[in-house]
Amino acid sequence: MGKIIAIANQKGGVGKTTTSINLAASLGVLEKKVLLIDADPQANATSGIGIEVEAVEIGTYQLLEHSNSAKEAIVKTETPNLDAIPAHIDLVAIEIELVDKDNREYMLKSALDAVKDDYDYILIDCAPSLGLLTLNALTAADAVIIPIQCEYFALEGLGKLLNTIKSVQKIHNPELDIEGLLLTMYDSRLRLSNQVVEEVQKHFNNMVFQTIIQRNVRLSEAPSYGESIINYDASSKGASNYLSLAKEIINKNA
Repeated sequence: MGKIIAIANQKGGVGKTTTSINLAASLGVLEKKVLLIDADPQANATSGIGIEVEAVEIGTYQLLEHSNSAKEAIVKTETPNLDAIPAHIDLVAIEIELVDKDNREYMLKSALDAVKDDYDYILIDCAPSLGLLTLNALTAADAVIIPIQCEYFALEGLGKLLNTIKSVQKIHNPELDIEGLLLTMYDSRLRLSNQVVEEVQKHFNNMVFQTIIQRNVRLSEAPSYGESIINYDASSKGASNYLSLAKEIINKNA
């Protein structure tokens, strides 16, 4: 039975897509079967693992519309054990189209029922908003990872996200857990980075992953080559950070 994990934060630029791609690839390398779902109309997770966005004919949009099944939308990637359901810019329209549908928050959940048992982990890269797309991801998920960048406004908006998660737990998905808060873009030379780490650990203690994702040039270069950090530079700090996160998640769920 696969575990579905949404990677969400309505703030942009916190490392959601970077985490989705590289955590998925790391879990794959550690011999877990993984499905990565791109639920962001910007489709960065799709291009970031080497899928041509323009060529996507069946993706998350068709899945949410229920015009195609999850099995029909799945694409193999170059990374071992990693499949993907890609996104296309047409995903922008889905929120408007679903608005008057019955059970509109459950569209993704019901689409994934058919493939949930085929994978160890299903990761959903969420859009930087708390709209219907993210709501569908949180309703479908068993748990959520919240990336927080080690910068000045890090905790801004976190309260809002935690409230959204609470209301999803109350109304749509009582099973939803917080898998953990993930500190990203950490630079040990900056006092501010260290203060944010302390602050987050003090407030949330054991909800915070032990692994911290450090700023890493190779990590930011990898998506422009359509590769995960594991494929692009397995010896980089970024790769060892994400492998360590993957191991932490596997141990937690063992």
